[in-house]
Amino acid sequence: MTGPTEGQPDRARRSARRSGPAKPTIADVAALAGVSVSAVSKVVNGRDGISPPTRQRVLDAAAKLGWAPSATAVALRGARTRAIGMVAGRSPDVLATDPHFTLLISGIERELAPADHGLLLHIVGEEPGAEERAYRRLAEERRVDGVILTESRVGDLRFDLLRRLRLPAVLVGAPWRDDPVVAVRAADQDAGVRAAVAHLHGLGHRRISYVSGPQDRVHTVFRRRVFAEAMAEHGLRPGRTLISDFTAQGAVAAMRELLAADAGERPTAVLFANDTMAVAGMNAARRLGFDVPRDLSVIGYDDLPLGELVFPSLTTIGQDLVQLGRAAAAAMFGLLSVPHATGPVPVRPPRLIPRESTGPAPV
Repeated sequence: MTGPTEGQPDRARRSARRSGPAKPTIADVAALAGVSVSAVSKVVNGRDGISPPTRQRVLDAAAKLGWAPSATAVALRGARTRAIGMVAGRSPDVLATDPHFTLLISGIERELAPADHGLLLHIVGEEPGAEERAYRRLAEERRVDGVILTESRVGDLRFDLLRRLRLPAVLVGAPWRDDPVVAVRAADQDAGVRAAVAHLHGLGHRRISYVSGPQDRVHTVFRRRVFAEAMAEHGLRPGRTLISDFTAQGAVAAMRELLAADAGERPTAVLFANDTMAVAGMNAARRLGFDVPRDLSVIGYDDLPLGELVFPSLTTIGQDLVQLGRAAAAAMFGLLSVPHATGPVPVRPPRLIPRESTGPAPV
C-alpha cells in the first residue's frame, strides 16, 4: 500500500479549512432581518432613514448570526472604540524629518494611555481630497470616537465636514475664522515672535528676514503679521519674508536667495518658522562662507532637541509641543465625557530661548 504523496497533508488541511462553516455576510444579515443590504449598512454606520423597529431587527439579526465588520463590531454593541484619530496631510518624507509631530503625539499619548485609549494615526500625503476621504472612512467605519486636527488652514473646510459626519473634533492651534470648533493653543501666541525681534534689535540688527511655512497655514499668516508688527514697533523697515515648506531643502534654497543680495540689502539675521529649517539654513550659510553668529544670526521655532546639539547651538522660540498634545487629548476627553480623565491642561506662551546662534550685528 502506497503512502500519501508529498504535499497531500497540506492540501487536505487547506481543503478542510475551506469546507468549514462559512462566515456570515452582510447579505445574510439583510436576509434574516428582511431588509436590504443598504439598510444594514445604514444601521451599522448610524445613518438616518431607518425606523427604530427596523434598526432593532438588523441588530438582532447581526447578533444572532455573530456578524460584524471588524471595524464596526464595537459600534453594533453601542460602545465606544476608545480610539482617537489623527490624520496627517503631509508626505511621510516630510514627517520623517520633522520632530514636531513626534513631540505632539507624545503629549497626546501621555493623556490617552492612562485612560486606556489609543491613537489611530493616518498619514495620507498631500494629494487633494485624501484627508477628506480619510475622515469619511473613520466616521463611516466607526473606528474612532473623535479626531484631533493640526495645522489649521486658510479656508479650512474640515470643521464643516466633521460636523456633517458627527465626528467630535479638537483643533491644535487657532481656527481660520470664528468657528465653534474646540481649539487648544497658548494664550499669548505672538509673544515668541515679538521677543525674537526685540532680542535681535537689542543686538543691533536692522535688516531681519523671516522664512515662513506654506502660505495656506493659519499660523504662517499669523506669524508673518506679528513679525511685521514687531518690526514696525522697533522702527525697522519691513524685513524680507520668503515662503517655504517646513523642509530642510526649502530652508537651504531660501537662505541662498537671501544671502545672494548685495551687502547693503543682505539680512544680518534670519528667523525661521521651525527648528529644522533654521538648522539647515544655518549650515547653508556657513557653506557659503558666512560665520554664525559673527556674520549672520539665526533663530528657529519649536525648541526641538536638535537645537541644543548643533554648533553653534540654536536660539529658538520654544513652544511646549508635548503640553499642546496633552491639552488636545484632555479637551477631547471633555467632549466625550470620559470619566476619570485629566481636566483642562494649561499651555504656556511661546518664549525666546537665547543660545549661541545669535550675536551682535556685524559692523
